Amino acid sequence: MSEDIFKKVISHAKEYGFIFQSSEIYDGLSAVYDYGQNGAELKNNIKQYWWKAMVQMNENIVGIDSAIFMHPTTWKASGHVDAFNDPLIDNKDSKKRYRADVLIEDYCAKIETKIDKEVEKAAKRFGDAFDKKEFLATNGRVVEYQQKIDTILHRMGQSLEKEDLEDVKALIEELEIADPVTGSKNWTEVRQFNLMFGTKLGATADQAMDLYLRPETAQGIFLNYLNVQKTGRMKLPFGIAQIGKAFRNEIVARQFIFRQREFEQMEMQFFVKPGTELDWYEKWKETRLRWHQTLGLGNDNYRFHDHEKLAHYANAAADIEFKFPFGFKELEGIHSRTDFDLKAHEQHSGKKLQYFDNETNESYTPYVVETSVGLDRMFLAVFSNSLKEEVLEDGSERVVLALPAALAPIKAAILPLVKKDGLPEFAEQIVKKLRLDYNVMYEEKDSIGKRYRRMDAIGTPICITVDHDSLNDNSVTLRHRDTMEQKRVHIDELATIIDKEVNMKYLFEKL
Repeated sequence: MSEDIFKKVISHAKEYGFIFQSSEIYDGLSAVYDYGQNGAELKNNIKQYWWKAMVQMNENIVGIDSAIFMHPTTWKASGHVDAFNDPLIDNKDSKKRYRADVLIEDYCAKIETKIDKEVEKAAKRFGDAFDKKEFLATNGRVVEYQQKIDTILHRMGQSLEKEDLEDVKALIEELEIADPVTGSKNWTEVRQFNLMFGTKLGATADQAMDLYLRPETAQGIFLNYLNVQKTGRMKLPFGIAQIGKAFRNEIVARQFIFRQREFEQMEMQFFVKPGTELDWYEKWKETRLRWHQTLGLGNDNYRFHDHEKLAHYANAAADIEFKFPFGFKELEGIHSRTDFDLKAHEQHSGKKLQYFDNETNESYTPYVVETSVGLDRMFLAVFSNSLKEEVLEDGSERVVLALPAALAPIKAAILPLVKKDGLPEFAEQIVKKLRLDYNVMYEEKDSIGKRYRRMDAIGTPICITVDHDSLNDNSVTLRHRDTMEQKRVHIDELATIIDKEVNMKYLFEKL
């Protein structure tokens, strides 16, 4: 069922100009995608929502835009050259390659599906009296399922932490995990695979410098920490935010735009006094969860997952997971990175990256709390959750992309009832006025009913229909996407009505 839903998500994204396969006319490039006209708008709106929440709404956070290319020693200092690996495993029969940890996580996801089914059955049985939290904690079968998941993930985390790849393979064999394509259980040993993309910089091949396409955006922030701190006269605690491209040589890029070789991150590094980092870590966990939930995609679709295996730089880490059509997966990571990065860059560069604290009259290396959300994953979360099929009262059906109005690519569509009698000209005047503040669209092709359905499918919150009466009374028919309610309003009211519906500031008031 979930697979069918996901196929509809992918199909809808292409049909309505959100996402296209890169280089499609040449049969495409694996795991690389282009954003179409509506996708680019939705993506940009998500960026704005994040940037405003991070930078505009916080006096002690500023934004930068660092280069993709950085001195190669950067990646030696950060640990990426030596330790940026994923565990891979090959199936001898199918010749297909997988991430070993993902195979195990997918196995656990199937057990989670069983839990979901038990919850659904109980909810139907108990109705309004159903307490989901209590049921998950007390139902014997559910508790058993959850314990199995916890045991598996704990063992995998410990094995990966110790780089005990033999035990990772042993776990795969004990769980009888099969190749998802062929069903074969004939596996190779588990090996480490470095995810860095290498390139060269220079006029000639023999004199070129080895470079890497950055696998994360964080290091650009760390390299500019001192520049920002001094020029911005920043005092601890303070943060530096950035939205930028990153690149990873993924073993198995999969699940549409969920895991790609070229992707975009929205990341903030928050510099704090040593000893306070875990308090800030907890604060940012809650702050970031609230940011997600404010979009109204359903609080039950989010959960925290504390890391069993910590990265080499971290003393605490958690993911905010979202319930995608293919199960709960990582959407955002929150890490307490300690002072690892700044100290490593101090060591490799020979430059001091310390902070002088005027209150205590001492210099020290700040600790860092990181929040990092994948923009493409965020796009997929919003898009997939918003796509709905509805059966209407008259028995007809419609497909609606019920996006949060503030994120919708097109805020309003202006539709003349017919292409004559001065209606298009009247509609164009409305477009000119509204276009100054909102991304709006003029549409005159097809019947009004078909145009409504198309606007529903691309997520347009409001449709404005101009008819013959409009020429006399300066009023139009305003239709809401979600309720399909229609009402007559004067054109002078349009800007106020649309603003209340789509302005991002109303989201920030809820944060």
